Amino acid sequence: MAIPVPPQPPASEPAEAASQDFIREIVAEDLRAGRHTRVRTRFPPEPNGCLHIGHAKAICLDFGVAEEMGGLCNLRLDDTNPVKETQEYVDQIMADIRWLGFDWDDRLFHASDYFGQLYLWAEQLIIAGKAYVDELTGDQIRDYRGTLTEPGRESPYRNRPAEESLDLFRRMRAGEFPDGSRTLRAKIDMASGNINMRDPVMYRIRKTSHQRTGDTWCIYPMYDWAHGQSDSIEGVTHSLCTLEYEDHRPLYDWYLDALGIYHPRQIEFARLNLNYTVMSKRKLLTLVEGGHVAGWDDPRMPTLAGLRRRGYTPEAIRDFCSRIGVAKKANVVDVALLEHTVREDLNRRASRAMAVLKPLKVVIENYPEGRVEQVEAVNNPEDPAAGRRQVPFSRGLYIERDDFMEDPPKKFFRLSPGAEVRLRYAYILKCERVVKNDAGEIVELRCTYDTESLNGATATRRVKGTVHWVSAAHAVEATVRLYDRLFASEEPEERQNWQEDLNPHSLDTMEGCRLEPSLAAAEPGARFQFERQGYFCLDPDSRPGALVFNRTVTLKDSWARIRAKG
Repeated sequence: MAIPVPPQPPASEPAEAASQDFIREIVAEDLRAGRHTRVRTRFPPEPNGCLHIGHAKAICLDFGVAEEMGGLCNLRLDDTNPVKETQEYVDQIMADIRWLGFDWDDRLFHASDYFGQLYLWAEQLIIAGKAYVDELTGDQIRDYRGTLTEPGRESPYRNRPAEESLDLFRRMRAGEFPDGSRTLRAKIDMASGNINMRDPVMYRIRKTSHQRTGDTWCIYPMYDWAHGQSDSIEGVTHSLCTLEYEDHRPLYDWYLDALGIYHPRQIEFARLNLNYTVMSKRKLLTLVEGGHVAGWDDPRMPTLAGLRRRGYTPEAIRDFCSRIGVAKKANVVDVALLEHTVREDLNRRASRAMAVLKPLKVVIENYPEGRVEQVEAVNNPEDPAAGRRQVPFSRGLYIERDDFMEDPPKKFFRLSPGAEVRLRYAYILKCERVVKNDAGEIVELRCTYDTESLNGATATRRVKGTVHWVSAAHAVEATVRLYDRLFASEEPEERQNWQEDLNPHSLDTMEGCRLEPSLAAAEPGARFQFERQGYFCLDPDSRPGALVFNRTVTLKDSWARIRAKG
């Protein structure tokens, strides 16, 4: 029984591809040759975890190729394993894709939509003698499968009559047998050099409720069985997969050919691998369940939810995916490129603000008590349309503790006893004396200011250092989380005990930070450049009077230096 290809609407005029990689060349050639009238791709995540930056590459490719070629891209949730899948993951996946800037309109599908058809096709293969019900256990199936150098052995149930297999399969469907007692396997070639072709399992018994179909089914299709047939039903023209599915392509082709149904074309590309990162959903789940991170949206996680919470923009992630391109050969991308990309994007769009993370009190002794004046600050020097803002200046200030040294080395151009600095957007300040507590710790600086250095006669006087500050009387108190790479080594997935490679300094929480008052009105998700500090995002944990900022990325750009060195 063959299913026709769903009718395809006329294609719109293809847009010129941003970069003509090998996949786009294949798709464009298929259109020129008339093999298809309209491109249709699909993004098929399994709802057993949250999407990560590697999925972003696939999303940009699947949706991007379709858009550039005047075609369509479906979103299909491959929900074939109810043991690990939840509606919460489904909802998060859809939210992440939309946040990234893509939409599927009315083309939301699920593999579970096709469970009935997949079951009928399975019966078709049994009747044709191309599938059988096996009673070997999972361990026995693995043992019989053989190795890369030794052929597999045929199951003793492989040649049972088709009528018997059909009866057993229907009884599996009816729930007569316990979990793991029987499977349906394709009858292909136990001596094949490709282990995936050694009678792969098509169905297994799992008496588990499904998040969409409830208890309708107690047998569930394997991913390889559902994948190609789902592509066929949806009229997918190009099924774009990562390289680990290259060895599965002969099985993809075999199922479609054995059924005699419409046959999409599978093309593989290299997945995204980042250093200092793990990209396995299983390992990411281990981090969550083990309490190593605060959840799937922990800003140290490579998930889209985590990157969003950290302050990454969808534009930066799409730009990053465009820069790394699409290749056939696996490689590892330097995470510094991702950081460089978001740094470039935030430099253009993020408003500036002043924030003191390690406050040191300054009292300007010759500034009138009770006086407050507003100094003008630039919101974003990269965007003149962003305008300017007023920042309060008063007798009491906070500066960064690291911007003062009592006994400084040469070329320390910040504040020290007797030295002068320019306060950002404001006056020139001179340190007159240091106040210490009983333990000998510096608790306050007593300073004077040049009264004419803002708009007066000495406004253009140059001093070697400039430091940021906030008015003590107007400052907003906040918690600031400084995030670093989650793993200490470049390739944690190559380590046997990969969890032992966690960076103990991946999160440094700083309490009692002082921010300029304009930040009190910020909404969760708002992004800022804290001058001389880095780029920061207001965390959803924030409450009125209890702000929490996450550092997205530092101002220092190691990737730019790497490129400069050639």
